[in-house]
Amino acid sequence: MEHHELDFIFRPRTIAVIGASRTPGSVGHQVLKNIVEGGFSGSVFPVNPRAESVHAIKCYPDVTAVPDPIDLGVVCVPASVVLDVAHECGEKGVKALCVITAGFRETGPAGAARERELRDYCRAQGMRLVGPNCMGVMNAQDGVRMDATIAPSNPRAGSVAFLSQSGAMGVSIIDQAVDQRLGISMFASIGNRADVSGNDLLAYWEHDEETKVVLMYLESFGNPRKFIPLARRMSRTKPILCVKAGRTAQAAKAASSHTGALAGADVAVDALLEQTGVLRVDTVRELFDVAHALCSQPLPPGERVGIITNAGGPAILAVDFLVGRGLELARLTEETRRALSEVLAPEASVANPVDMVASAGVREYAAALPLMLADPGVDMVLTIFVPPVHVDPLEVASTIIQKAGEAEKPVFGCFMAREEVMEAMTHGKQESFPVYSYPEEAVRAMSHLVRVRRLRDDDPGEVEIFKDIDHARIRDLICKALGPGGCGEDTEPNGDPHEAPMLSAPSLQTRGRWLSAEEVWELLHAAGLPAVPLTAVEDAEGAVDVARRLKSPIALKLDGDAFLHKSDLGAVALDLEGEDTVRGAAVRLQSLAEKISPDRPYRLVVQPMVKGGVEVVLGSRTDPVFGPVLMAGLGGIHVEIMKDVAFGVVPLTRRLAGRMLRRLKGFPLLRGARGGEVVDLDAIETALLRLAAVVETHDEILEFEMNPLVAKATGAVALDARIRVGTPFRPD
Repeated sequence: MEHHELDFIFRPRTIAVIGASRTPGSVGHQVLKNIVEGGFSGSVFPVNPRAESVHAIKCYPDVTAVPDPIDLGVVCVPASVVLDVAHECGEKGVKALCVITAGFRETGPAGAARERELRDYCRAQGMRLVGPNCMGVMNAQDGVRMDATIAPSNPRAGSVAFLSQSGAMGVSIIDQAVDQRLGISMFASIGNRADVSGNDLLAYWEHDEETKVVLMYLESFGNPRKFIPLARRMSRTKPILCVKAGRTAQAAKAASSHTGALAGADVAVDALLEQTGVLRVDTVRELFDVAHALCSQPLPPGERVGIITNAGGPAILAVDFLVGRGLELARLTEETRRALSEVLAPEASVANPVDMVASAGVREYAAALPLMLADPGVDMVLTIFVPPVHVDPLEVASTIIQKAGEAEKPVFGCFMAREEVMEAMTHGKQESFPVYSYPEEAVRAMSHLVRVRRLRDDDPGEVEIFKDIDHARIRDLICKALGPGGCGEDTEPNGDPHEAPMLSAPSLQTRGRWLSAEEVWELLHAAGLPAVPLTAVEDAEGAVDVARRLKSPIALKLDGDAFLHKSDLGAVALDLEGEDTVRGAAVRLQSLAEKISPDRPYRLVVQPMVKGGVEVVLGSRTDPVFGPVLMAGLGGIHVEIMKDVAFGVVPLTRRLAGRMLRRLKGFPLLRGARGGEVVDLDAIETALLRLAAVVETHDEILEFEMNPLVAKATGAVALDARIRVGTPFRPD
């Protein structure tokens, strides 16, 4: 591995523990103890002005007194003196700091100011900073063996890198890794992420030859816009698993478009992880279950599962779970079934699942497993064992583990044993074989392996560039709508978006303004998005004049920010013919406008009627952290009542846009289900891609929705749209 600036954190030659302590249980005592007892291959220097030695190692009054150059300083002093220590480290030429001390941004404005000062000083000195408010860093690889954490356990070397935003969860994760014999390559608790971020760590681990799998526990994202291309590239070669806390955070209920109402923060997380290939799991237990499988098993060539069991009930449950997870029960060849019948009891079932009956023991598992693995229609095998009274479960487990180690296909074990037996199996097993207590745990891990294999075979495609989009015209329109100062200078997020709070629902609602129908249609035209022509008029006679010129049935609507949900308010009249009919509808809509919102301006909009086709809704809502969250769904009741929608994030490719549409339960309606019209999917995808290109370029667009976009056999056209613009959230 070529030299990297994070090597000073994870491969230091010298470490200074600043705040090293003789007091058992203190942070400074535990960190130094872990470094010494963990077998660190370099030199360690305790720093404490009130002690001559700590852990029988000579102590120094301050870091400048240490005679050797220092790569990593681990800071365990009170928050009030951390900045002074950082200045000493800068004077000494320390390369990197890991500040375990709490009392910074998490405590309020004063702590946040102290953290910014610390970060700015470290950056000015070229010192990378982990934390503050973290539990430390670790490199368990042979040749380094550096444990600069406060964790009480020391894991074995392995191929899994851990990233934890929470210090407490980090301690738990390390304990779990030790308990489950999962080998660690590196570990980092990043705390407040003042400098070193999750993106920095992913980029570092991407090129670490010892790291094969990356696990993350996150409570919030730092800079998702940098994470997307990094994770998308990395997940194709190294699986990334994530537990993301905060699923139940309320969406922005006050947002006025369907997209704004549905695209809550966790929806953005799901869309981001799905589109980048990161495997999201619900619990830390599942995180370890899947990690064991990824570290120890080859990827399956397909989705077909063979099951060997000595109990029918668990096997039936396994079949239910695997079908529910998109896997397939393998069909055994006649040759395999005949071979199984020759080695199993006469009452055994040799169809898949292979039920060897309760009396099956070492001999039966040793004979059946290789036969199942040899079947060309089997891609992976689940072995289920419920210990009977007369069979030693540890002998059966050892036999299964041995045979699995000889296999080229993945093998999983489900040992439904008593707790003490299960514990003995778990601690006795090698990392080469994943063991689970229940069928659903094993099947879940198997399904994740299948997804990893699909990701490696997948090509998401390239982002299309629409040269005909008039971005200058769009920007001028937005700036004019926002007025003086509404469009600031274009800026890029500087890498610290986690410092900014999520905006509340009311602020999302009230920032900026909704464009008028004429402004919306001008923007659609500049974006190359097809839309039915419209004319805005002031009164009923104006509507009659336009209808007379169109010489066709018309649609009449109220335009104004009080009438965003026109159908719900009755603010639309359709299929109008004849001057008297148009005039009467216009008068009715004017009366409705005066009744609903007498003090807010409105206009009447006239459009030619468009009939037939399938109604689709396409939209985007700009999340203040994640950026534009895209939505696609079918119109009408599918979005209003059934919420049948799919989400994505930018940048979007045509293949990803197509997958969004195919995730809809109502997708068959676009393909002519029940005698309907087969619509132009390419036109819908193109509209979604153009929308994505516009909102990615112009972050002043906070909400953008075309509803409905009517799709027909030859193209798609927007009948109605709404766009809200405002001063964008740009992280400092």
